Amino acid sequence: MEEECWMKNFLIFVKSPASFEESYFAADQLYSRKIEHIIYKDIVACSPQTPIYEVAKTMANQKVSCLFIKDDNSIIGYVTDMTLRDKVVAQQVPVDHKIMEVMDNPIVSISDQSYLYEAVLKMFRTKSRYLLVEKDGNYVGFLSRNRLLSEQGQSPLVFIQSVKLAETLDELREKWNNVPEIIHQLLGRGVNAEIANQVITTVADSIALKVIEKVIGEMGEPPAKFVFMVTGSEGRKEQTLMTDQDNAIIYEDKANEQRELVREYFLNFAAKVSDHLNTIGFSYCTGGYMASNPEWTHSLSHWKNNYKKWIEESIPENAIKFSTFFDCRRLYGDQDIINQLKDFLNVELQRPNDRFFTFIAKNALQYEPPLTFFKAIKTQTIGSSEVFNIKKAMTPIVDLVRVYALKNRIYEENTGGRLKQLLELGIFTQEQYEELHQSYYYLMSIRLKNQANQIRIAKLSPNNYVPMDSLTNIEKATIKEIFKTITNFQLGIKVKFTSNLFG
Repeated sequence: MEEECWMKNFLIFVKSPASFEESYFAADQLYSRKIEHIIYKDIVACSPQTPIYEVAKTMANQKVSCLFIKDDNSIIGYVTDMTLRDKVVAQQVPVDHKIMEVMDNPIVSISDQSYLYEAVLKMFRTKSRYLLVEKDGNYVGFLSRNRLLSEQGQSPLVFIQSVKLAETLDELREKWNNVPEIIHQLLGRGVNAEIANQVITTVADSIALKVIEKVIGEMGEPPAKFVFMVTGSEGRKEQTLMTDQDNAIIYEDKANEQRELVREYFLNFAAKVSDHLNTIGFSYCTGGYMASNPEWTHSLSHWKNNYKKWIEESIPENAIKFSTFFDCRRLYGDQDIINQLKDFLNVELQRPNDRFFTFIAKNALQYEPPLTFFKAIKTQTIGSSEVFNIKKAMTPIVDLVRVYALKNRIYEENTGGRLKQLLELGIFTQEQYEELHQSYYYLMSIRLKNQANQIRIAKLSPNNYVPMDSLTNIEKATIKEIFKTITNFQLGIKVKFTSNLFG
């Protein structure tokens, strides 16, 4: 099995836990150390015309498990031990054939200025065992997934690999139930909430991919190209420990006689995936924004009409739908389908549509930071506790950043990523960027800590209500200042997009 080589490291991780100091040091290294400061392997390369047997000899002599294929000065593919096993030996390909006939691609690379945790997450997301290291526009070496994880054997991110080894729904549910403890550990070590979000998202993505592959194995290959996309907070890679399903399916347009067959397959497929995810712990979306809802499983042409209608018929309900599905990203399937949809959307957003942006802006203003007239945190009583809804407090940041992203046709899904691009375009100043970025992830940290404690200590289902007595005076003061910051940005949205200071 492809992933068996990981089992040894994982068993060491779970059977021989490190001391707190060792574990802390491993985590600190993972989140503070850049790739440029670790030893990566030199690139061993050959031309596309090199015979397969020569490549194998070079790999043996150089003692490397990965050799890259270089055409002129460009790396166009790579070959691993598994490539030779699966594509040459198993297929009985003559070894005097050219290596380009069996090489793997695409090439996945990462900057030497990236952090180790970014390399680990990228490897899991792309299912790549090797990353080329890029410095000043040139490839200077490569990292192997085995090497990287063996150096970080005590890191919680090794847990992600264990998800890939899980086979049954019960095993996957157990993995998801372990996530709160991992997040508690990360936040307790001072890891930024932005990274914690990425870890949750990567685990959730890995589980969903296992489910999708399981269902396709049961139903047989799909009758058309398609993309399974996630939306909402999942689409933004901002999942918390209280998460429901937000997804949809787009399939390629087919001839009339095939449409019903194709649609029937994907509706059945979506229902099975949704049921399995619910069993694991990702609850059904109460608003029905799931692929199992026939409204959100359609052909590409139908989805284009959806977006066009939402833009042209500017009513509050459409503004909500557009916002939800603007935060979409591919999880599984044909990337070209979602690219075609975004190309279409890019054209539509350049047409005169002031009315549309007014409605989107008003949608972003429907939630206000919970501050009283006297600038105290507005609370409500649940049981014997005074609490405030932190999700509603954070939503204005997500919404207002999305408005600016839409206006400037920024298709980055993540709120932090959108903020960075708005800074680079000069839409936000450095000060504005830092205020919003720090505010958002400060609130996210409190939200995740609260949910982790609800699950771990109180043994409750997580929610978004933060008890006031769980906050220190410094935290309360910081939150009030954040709410004031959000209010000021909302005022800017009112003036810029609605031409109404009071509306």
